[in-house]
Amino acid sequence: MGSLLRLCSSIPLLVAIGTAPGVFSRKQTEGRDQLQAEQQVDYYEKWLKEHVVYVITEDEKSVFEGLNTPEEKERFIEQFWLRRDPDPRTPANEFKTEHYRRIAYVNENFHSGQAGWKTDRGRIYIIHGPPTEIEAWSSGGTYARPDYEGGGVTTVLPFERWRYRHIEGVGDDVELEFVDFMMSGEYKLSLHPNDKDALQNIPGVGLMWAEQVGLATKADRPSMHPANRGSLTHYLPRAKDNPFDRYRRFAKVQAPTQITYKDLKEIVQIDIGYSTLPFRVRADYIGLNENQVLVPVTVQVQNKNLSFKSSGDVMLARVAVYGVVTSLTNQLISEFEHELSVRQRSDSFARRSRGRSMYQKILALDRKMRYKIDLVVKDLNSGNIGTSKQALVPPKHDAETLTRSSLILTDFIRPLEDTAKDDEMFVLGDIWIRPSTDRRFKQKSRLGLYLQLYNVKLDQSSLVPSLALQYRILRDGEILKETIDNSGQSIQFFSDRRVVLVQWFDLGGLETGTHQVEVAALDKISGRKLSVDDKFEVVAR
Repeated sequence: MGSLLRLCSSIPLLVAIGTAPGVFSRKQTEGRDQLQAEQQVDYYEKWLKEHVVYVITEDEKSVFEGLNTPEEKERFIEQFWLRRDPDPRTPANEFKTEHYRRIAYVNENFHSGQAGWKTDRGRIYIIHGPPTEIEAWSSGGTYARPDYEGGGVTTVLPFERWRYRHIEGVGDDVELEFVDFMMSGEYKLSLHPNDKDALQNIPGVGLMWAEQVGLATKADRPSMHPANRGSLTHYLPRAKDNPFDRYRRFAKVQAPTQITYKDLKEIVQIDIGYSTLPFRVRADYIGLNENQVLVPVTVQVQNKNLSFKSSGDVMLARVAVYGVVTSLTNQLISEFEHELSVRQRSDSFARRSRGRSMYQKILALDRKMRYKIDLVVKDLNSGNIGTSKQALVPPKHDAETLTRSSLILTDFIRPLEDTAKDDEMFVLGDIWIRPSTDRRFKQKSRLGLYLQLYNVKLDQSSLVPSLALQYRILRDGEILKETIDNSGQSIQFFSDRRVVLVQWFDLGGLETGTHQVEVAALDKISGRKLSVDDKFEVVAR
């Protein structure tokens, strides 16, 4: 075989002699790409049919088989292990580590002409782990039956009896027997203890007590073989030897175990399987202190994509939002859920259904870490679902330069009249601000800018900042609108920690299309300066 492979590997070189270099390079590249694609397909096939064949549920299997791209399959595999992680707060996935340890163990110890993972003992060990106790009769031999097996002495085939103190979903004191029927080293999971009797089909030997005194015959014995189902009339069975319990246990121990985190299971199945509800997500970063930032995560759904149901004179839509924030090592940082109710009067529904619905979660995150956020949005009336996954990267603290928060574009800012409630949405300090997730603003409306500056020096005599501020709207490099603020009129709040800027632009007179907004700041005391810009779109009314 080795010489054949060497011969085959030399053929492309021989064919390439006298061929144009460009043609040869293209064919070589195509061949390599095809090989990589085949290897990738083989990997996913092997993962499904070997690596997780005993622990994947039928629903999960159906979803995975319906995926088309390697990116979808990689994401499924990542989340498959995540939702089985017994403690997502730790960097290691203990379930995944233990699962592959079990596969290695059974391949080493249970192989018998085939890989250990394909055997019955391998299956049970991979699903449930090592038993509490193993009684091994590796050579078979003389066996005195206990009373619950009918008593008497017989000769048995090689077998093992595994005992589990508890198996979730199966019960307590679970006892399983594996019998080597062919004396080949391959043990089969047995349905009944009588299956290991090597003399069961030989008349007059290896009799049970009831058979010895003529109260029963071997034909009455139950076994796993279809030709001999018998009865239990001559046994003294235990409660767990009830035949119905045996059948139930036989089936359940071979089924995948239950998933620990039901919510994460639902998230992942939704994320992989469906995406029928579009929505937008925006994450902003607001400095809290040297070690933390506030991260308002804003979700926006267009009402036209929601399903409304009539409730009296009101049309009602209900939207559920679920989010999970994790570190890059899958440590669970935050988990949240919320239900939005969108109510519109029936007489104005046709007009107002063109609007939007928004939700916001404000997170406090460590500046020194990086995060992932998974979001699921579900229309509870229609069942349509949308998902999003993105990174959260807090900016580092720098005390030596003039720094800033995210530049938030908005169409709505107002001062708070009362103290904000705990976890109230859209509240930053003492103002209520609704970020625009799509940065689309109507002609003849207003564009609001919100920005925080950090490390601004205060005048030591007046204890107020001295800033030169410039706000511009441009298109293709041309300045269309400009506001110069040297007196601090746009300063909404200041302290020794931050300066909060709020500025409005009237968009009247601007044509539809993409524009750019710029903010430039000069700290006249320290001489430090910065600028920030963003794009937005002007749309027709």
